[in-house]
Amino acid sequence: MARQSGYDRHITIFSPEGRLHQVEYAFQAVKKNQNMTSVALRGDDSVVAVTQKKVPDKLMDKDFGTHLYNITPNVGCLMTGMSPDARALVYRAREIAAKFKDKNAYEIPVHYLALKLANIAQVYTQHAYMRPYGVSTILVSIDDEKGPSLYQIDPAGQYFGYKAAAAGTKDQEAQNALEKIVKKKIQFTEAETIQQAIGCLQAVMGMDFKASDIEVGVVSKSRKGFFRLTEAEIDAHLTAIVEKDA
Repeated sequence: MARQSGYDRHITIFSPEGRLHQVEYAFQAVKKNQNMTSVALRGDDSVVAVTQKKVPDKLMDKDFGTHLYNITPNVGCLMTGMSPDARALVYRAREIAAKFKDKNAYEIPVHYLALKLANIAQVYTQHAYMRPYGVSTILVSIDDEKGPSLYQIDPAGQYFGYKAAAAGTKDQEAQNALEKIVKKKIQFTEAETIQQAIGCLQAVMGMDFKASDIEVGVVSKSRKGFFRLTEAEIDAHLTAIVEKDA
């Protein structure tokens, strides 16, 4: 219907149902572009972001591609969707964070960075000569005032704080699985949070991961900054999950 009537030709035109079809297509780009799923979970003293690691070309160096980025030393970012768009938005975010620190002499709070990125995404839904970024952005940080923080920004410019978030191909199934984890209302240490997040993604994808199949980014009160787990550390957590299930 949208195609026949031409309501999806321009990003700025509403359909009679009040929908912006091009913006909805941007959400589909996040789901379908790389056929991967990401989850993030906030614990009591840490926030964990887990995503699948897929090498699109057998000749490509697997260490070159990543979906985890540092915006500042303490703010981490998990991008799901179109990789070129992700890179462009990460550079915008780094520029915003650097200018904020230069002006105010302290690091940008993660909730303010989420607002700034959401504002950029929203502007891209208003102009006919722009298209939305085809990425879902998840920001993780240990905030000085609010503690462990997790924010998600979508291509339409909506942003919210979350206890747990998901993006990508099986985002709905992942959200359902994360709801069950959050409903338990148990104390999540750093190790427990990592294992719950990895276990959730495994259950949603219906497969047992090898250490090289996933990327895990963590912010924790026990260690300064946003860091990525090595394959050996991921392997130890995967073993712990297997032993727990046994």
